Amino acid sequence: MSIRVSPGELARVRTRNPEAVAEAAARRKRRPLVREGERLLIVAADHPARGALGAGGDAFAMADRSVLLERLCLALSRPGVDGVLASADVLEDLLLLGALEDRVAMGSMNRGGLAGAAFELDDRFTGHRAQDLERLGFDAGKLLLRVDYEDPGSLNTLHAAARAIDEMAERRLPVFVEPFICHRRDGRLRNDLGAAAVTRSLAIASGLAGTSAYTWLKVPVTEDPADMARVLATTTLPAVLLGGDTGGSARDQEAAYEKWRTALRLPTVQGLVAGRALLYPADGDVAGAVDTAAGLL
Repeated sequence: MSIRVSPGELARVRTRNPEAVAEAAARRKRRPLVREGERLLIVAADHPARGALGAGGDAFAMADRSVLLERLCLALSRPGVDGVLASADVLEDLLLLGALEDRVAMGSMNRGGLAGAAFELDDRFTGHRAQDLERLGFDAGKLLLRVDYEDPGSLNTLHAAARAIDEMAERRLPVFVEPFICHRRDGRLRNDLGAAAVTRSLAIASGLAGTSAYTWLKVPVTEDPADMARVLATTTLPAVLLGGDTGGSARDQEAAYEKWRTALRLPTVQGLVAGRALLYPADGDVAGAVDTAAGLL
């Protein structure tokens, strides 16, 4: 299936009729977040808003917006795909393209912790606000919560995340929290995927805000997938697996599928959110990667 996106046409609509975004949002056909008897498969494309443009071995794989949108439209057209996670600009492009009909639209809320910046862990909420998601009729929000015990910026992020969860809960909007314990090594931020660190991060995220009624967790697969049952015993909140970048080889891709397959058997896991692994697979076959992920569910 070939899908072509014209950046020029999108720019013309945005130039001459900016109200088209709100109009498309108002007429969009919505659906439940999770359908009876099913689990979620969400394609993630919020990386560029943090300045993280790489996938596989290509540092600027996600920099061409028309290519990204074409891959997203293809992914969203495949059976078993429930929706997309993205920043405002990408979601609004998809609205204008009509690609979000009967799909979950999940807005990315904090994008201020730019990749590689000194202030990366003081992760301000520069993306969607709860009121924006409500106004546009979007279905959920997502926030990233990275905590480094040696970086004071983490406290600002914790506080802002708690208040954002409160604001989402006031509107009865689900919010997916993606927590990590992380450390700086040689000046670069690294997420700790050991069982102890992931367990601690889930405990911290689960207790944020005045209610957890609308909180979901977006959980990475631990270094040893066998630890996932013990890790997820930390909380009763519903969880989705974080896909992440699988690297540039077919072997890495297959290894990722096997990790997802094992973790998806756990009772609190309600689905999978994967981005670069599906949109920029090693063999370039987006439909094949998406169909494989859907098959795991």
